[in-house]
Amino acid sequence: MDSNLQDLADQAIRYAEEIGVQYCDIRAETQSRKSILIENAEVENLKITTDQGIGIRLLKNGTWGFCSFNSPRSFEELREPITKTIKNISYYSEKKNNLVKLEPISPSKVTKDFPVLKKPEVEELIKIGFECDNIILERPRIIKSSVNPWYTVNSKYFVNTEGSKILQNFTDVVIEMSATAHESGLTQSVNITEGGRGGMEQIEGNDKAHASAKQIAEKASQLIDSKPIKEEKSIVVMNPDFVSLLTHEILGHPSEADRVLGKEMAWAGGTWWKNKLGEKIGSEQLNVFDDPTIKESLGWYYFDDEGVQTQKSTLIENGILKNHMQNRETAEVFNTQSTGNMRATSYNYVPLIRMACTCIDQGDWKVDEMIKEVKKGYLISNMKIPSIDMKRYNWSISCQYAQKIENGEITDLLRDVIIMGNAPEFLQSIDACGNDFTVRPITNCGKGDPMQSMIMGNGGPSIRGEATIKSVN
Repeated sequence: MDSNLQDLADQAIRYAEEIGVQYCDIRAETQSRKSILIENAEVENLKITTDQGIGIRLLKNGTWGFCSFNSPRSFEELREPITKTIKNISYYSEKKNNLVKLEPISPSKVTKDFPVLKKPEVEELIKIGFECDNIILERPRIIKSSVNPWYTVNSKYFVNTEGSKILQNFTDVVIEMSATAHESGLTQSVNITEGGRGGMEQIEGNDKAHASAKQIAEKASQLIDSKPIKEEKSIVVMNPDFVSLLTHEILGHPSEADRVLGKEMAWAGGTWWKNKLGEKIGSEQLNVFDDPTIKESLGWYYFDDEGVQTQKSTLIENGILKNHMQNRETAEVFNTQSTGNMRATSYNYVPLIRMACTCIDQGDWKVDEMIKEVKKGYLISNMKIPSIDMKRYNWSISCQYAQKIENGEITDLLRDVIIMGNAPEFLQSIDACGNDFTVRPITNCGKGDPMQSMIMGNGGPSIRGEATIKSVN
């Protein structure tokens, strides 16, 4: 972190106090990003970007204001916009009925450096990228390989009028890959994302990137010989990768308290379980949590963008809705505590309630035992594309591939498969959760207006339930 940027943040806080705000917090952030796109053994592009700036939230007369600055060089650049923002707040607060109240928290003064076992370098990313690209292209029927390794180096400094001064320094390393096969007029594509918070170990450990490249290439090639299926309601066993997106869409987003309160209705919708805290909304097998403390996940952080220290939060326990993800404002509305889920994509944006690492908790079932009990059903593998209604009630999510289960045995490979259901029915149908808990990287969750794209973790074990399944083609 540039010390000058921190000094400007400290000066701005002092100025906000001088002009009499109710509350102010400031995020000074720097990020450098390096990304390589390799397609069919050629580098398509190499992108190197850097960004730094300051975002300032101001609360006066129970009303929020916000302003941001790209690469400010002196406090004089900040003074006038801050003053104008305060004037705008005074104007709008006269017309506001519901005034903002914030949950009290203790100030923190700390620096957190996240571990990086092996520092990422562009040359190493290119090397791994070409190796994975070659692995994909070696498989029969593959007509296109796309490999995109990237990393970011981030520094975030948070300071507020309550006395907090928090610096967090972290690195993310990710590789996104897809393999496309074609033969006899049929095209099939399989993709995967690997990575996490840390260094090159996030994609090199256990040959993670190479193994995944081989897996998606083999599966794309095999899908050319696979079959579509007719629509039917059936028992489904979903693997952890698919469950991570399912969790994200029908459990994570509806657990965001701002959405529950209707503040997202005009853009991204609300939630079907509004006013259902304390009610049973799923089977007793269903336990859901959000946990920003899961190390090495893309949702790992020590303090959120309100300076709230993170901890594991229970959202659903034995099928009963226990809590939502909260910020300091919604915590006052729900008479509870902030869960440390307030985050912004960058200093340019106002923080929103966002998932950190939302997961279905593991059970004690072995996956093969879950499958053995199924007379007729389907094994659903790996996430693809979601489609969810405005209240997260009706959902459909396509998978990379599926397989028939017949008399407890896995048989035919199936293509172009989509799984559908409504949330309460499906959640009530879950009768088994596996012991194979896994956290997966999510790199493109959108929320808000203007849209903020956020990275995070989502996860869970294999789960068994009932849903409608069909092929889309």
